[in-house]
Amino acid sequence: MIWRLGNLWDQAPAAFWLLLAACLYLLVVAARLAVIDIRSHLLPNRIVLPSYAVAGVLLLGACWASADGGAALRVAVGAAALWVFYFVIRFIHPPGLGYGDVKLAGVLGMYLGYTGLSGLLWATMAAFLLGGLWGVLLVAARRGSLKSAIPFGPFMLLGAVGVLAVG
Repeated sequence: MIWRLGNLWDQAPAAFWLLLAACLYLLVVAARLAVIDIRSHLLPNRIVLPSYAVAGVLLLGACWASADGGAALRVAVGAAALWVFYFVIRFIHPPGLGYGDVKLAGVLGMYLGYTGLSGLLWATMAAFLLGGLWGVLLVAARRGSLKSAIPFGPFMLLGAVGVLAVG
C-alpha cells in the first residue's frame, strides 16, 4: 500500500489523503486490538465493527477519487473472501478460532483487497505461520501445551500490515 501512496500523490491527491487516512486508521486500530487481544483473548465489537464503515468509506473514497473501479471491486471481494475463509475455519473447528478473528478478517480483507487479491493469500499464510511459530516457541519454552489458547488477532494484524507495507 505504501507504493500505491507514492503513485497517488501526483495522480490523485484526494485519493492520496484518503488512503493515507485509511492506513493511519489501520495502524491505530491494529495496535489497540493487538494489546486487547493479548491481554484478554478478545477482539471487541466496539472497535472491530466500526472499522468496517471507516475503512470502507476511506478505501472506497480513494477508489472513487482515483477513478479505480477495479480496486473498489477488490475491496468488496477481499472483505467477503477473507471473512468467509475464516468463518469456514471457525465453523469446522470452533475452539481453534474466535468469532472476533472472523470479524477482523473482513476488515483486513478490505485493505488487502485494495492492493490486490494475492495479498489475501500472503497475509493469511503469514498469520498462520507466525501464530504456529509462536505456539511452537511456547511449547518449547514449556510456557504452554498443545492445547494452550493463543490470541490470533495480533498475528492476523501483523501478517496484514506486513503485506501492506511490503507490497
